[in-house]
Amino acid sequence: MKRVSILGSTGSIGTQALEVAKMHGMQVTALAAHSRAELLAQQAKEFHPSCVCIFDESKKELLTELLSGEKIEILSGMEGLCKIAASREADIVLNSVVGMVGLLPTLTAIEAGTDVALANKETLVAGGSLVMRAAAEKGVNIFPVDSEHSAIFQCLQGNSMNPVRKIILTASGGPFFGKTTEQLTQVRAADALKHPNWDMGNKITIDSATLMNKGLEFIEAKWLFDLKPSQIEIVVHRQSVLHSAVEFEDYAVIGQMGVPDMKIPIQYALLYPERKACPTRPLSLTEYGTLTFEQPDYETFGCLRAAIDAITEGGLRPCIVNAANEEAVAWFLRDEIGFLQIGELVRAAMESVRGGDVTCYEDVLEADKAARAYVRSRILNK
Repeated sequence: MKRVSILGSTGSIGTQALEVAKMHGMQVTALAAHSRAELLAQQAKEFHPSCVCIFDESKKELLTELLSGEKIEILSGMEGLCKIAASREADIVLNSVVGMVGLLPTLTAIEAGTDVALANKETLVAGGSLVMRAAAEKGVNIFPVDSEHSAIFQCLQGNSMNPVRKIILTASGGPFFGKTTEQLTQVRAADALKHPNWDMGNKITIDSATLMNKGLEFIEAKWLFDLKPSQIEIVVHRQSVLHSAVEFEDYAVIGQMGVPDMKIPIQYALLYPERKACPTRPLSLTEYGTLTFEQPDYETFGCLRAAIDAITEGGLRPCIVNAANEEAVAWFLRDEIGFLQIGELVRAAMESVRGGDVTCYEDVLEADKAARAYVRSRILNK
């Protein structure tokens, strides 16, 4: 029986991971959520983990009441997340929290020698060099959960001796693909939260609308697969059927297809190297009929270009871009800035906030803090 801890259990990835775990009889050793105490308590009563963590410390008392009588340790805050990550009760830690908060638990799990199923983009975007170096030193596996990176990982199975010429990273294009800058000036949060193919949390859905999500995945791919930025091509594929592909030295291209359902990559990461029945539906190519592929609009969707420029420059630039985006998206979700301002603020932060090399976790924290402060000052001083 494989044992799993889930960080971010009440989010979209976390709830689907629990569905997979239930289907395959996995033992859930720990659960963690940001602030949804009621749902976390329900999950705990169903899966009986040894401990749970609520990141929002103001909700710990409520969670304690909800789990009164249960023999479950109740943790909170970053300390609680890291305690779960450091535990050797689990064979694998699924990290599906949102934002920079995911970096330290990932590093903690690696230090403990536990494999990580990674759905937290910011871990590699902000601290990719730290994470991959630590994983190599500890002999820890990083299994990608994003559908695109999982697809690439699957395409590489059995091809470890064959040089990769490039990878083709597919993008749905989000709800505004094909729109002009002028058409996007009036977009508000409610409009951007309508994704055509995927069911995701608010922050990730906005990132998909701005194409920042694909920019972050571009950075992740560089670290996960040890590639140069020039070896990564982004292609807009509206149907989200081809999840990504790999082109080898002989120009043969191998791709991974499936319905747009995150349970497939989640299950592959948790059960690797096994393939078992998945709680989803099969792919029917004839139902789709036509699959299309187009180039992204880098001018209209400035976040995407900023992310690529950031990883090309390297150092702390990806961390700065990520933090600026997180801060700007938070303001956008409150309808306090416009849609296009997200990209403008990300670009400005990348060009204005002091960068440098990534030598330790504290470097990442300082750059993250500086980028967020820069974005706030630009918004408040306008």
